[in-house]
Amino acid sequence: MAQNSPLILRILASSAMVVSRAGQIIRDVKTNGELGIIDKGSYKNDLQTEADRSAQKCIVGTLSKLFPGVTIIGEEGPHNESEEISADWIVTDLDDGVLASTCPSEFATLKPEDIVVWGFLDSVTVLIGLAVNGKAVGGVIHQPYYNFKEEKDCKGRTLWGLVGLGVGGFVPNSPPVDKFIITTTRSHSDDTVVKAVEALKPDEVIKMGGAGRKTIMLLEGHAHAYVHASKGCKKWDTCAPEGVLRALGGILTDIHGKAYDYSKDASYPNNQGSFATSRYVNHQELIDKIPQELKDRFPY
Repeated sequence: MAQNSPLILRILASSAMVVSRAGQIIRDVKTNGELGIIDKGSYKNDLQTEADRSAQKCIVGTLSKLFPGVTIIGEEGPHNESEEISADWIVTDLDDGVLASTCPSEFATLKPEDIVVWGFLDSVTVLIGLAVNGKAVGGVIHQPYYNFKEEKDCKGRTLWGLVGLGVGGFVPNSPPVDKFIITTTRSHSDDTVVKAVEALKPDEVIKMGGAGRKTIMLLEGHAHAYVHASKGCKKWDTCAPEGVLRALGGILTDIHGKAYDYSKDASYPNNQGSFATSRYVNHQELIDKIPQELKDRFPY
């Protein structure tokens, strides 16, 4: 059945399984207490742990082995085929629920060279985004510590989506109608971020780390918009969240309202910030409320 399924469904089905293994690696490393933190140096608060590195090797190693010819880009750049990956980290299982889905016709005949995969570990979420023709069209978001109580019972959860197919792994919900809620960055906040949020006049602001976590707030109806008026994010931060959000009718762009390019040769930084909305609000109306003076701080 698997080999007869369209390539993009097989990649999505594999991604939905490998993120669970990556989540287990993260929990194992943190349980052992050997975080091995290093400073990546690109931006403030830009740290990486041994859990991040090991989980990313699991993801990139698995997908590159199962889908040769597909461009796979992680935090260290394009996959290095000469790097040895532990056999225990190669996940060959595929998610049956994804495979049983009907593939949107526009993606049914894609070839390996048509797809770019962006993978990342983001504020205790595992992200795998799928891009076609430079657009984020799907992905998975895994939360290793979702509903965590005891380590022995912790399996996390995986949310997935594909444009034209829909979403799985969670129950979508609409945001409140009696108040306007924004979620924004916790670690990259500055004068620009504060002014951008204030310009939208929210009734409530929720600060948290990670593009994955903030996007989940939109998917589950806890917030209407996600505003990141900062240069801290990169393509691997936003490809998966944008893909899943778009599968549910939402939108993610830069602060000017322009879509990001996720082609294999695209630059990694999202230098024009990130601005995401659920399907229940008008994206452009909110973009228009951001003062031009703030937008000018993010030139092309």
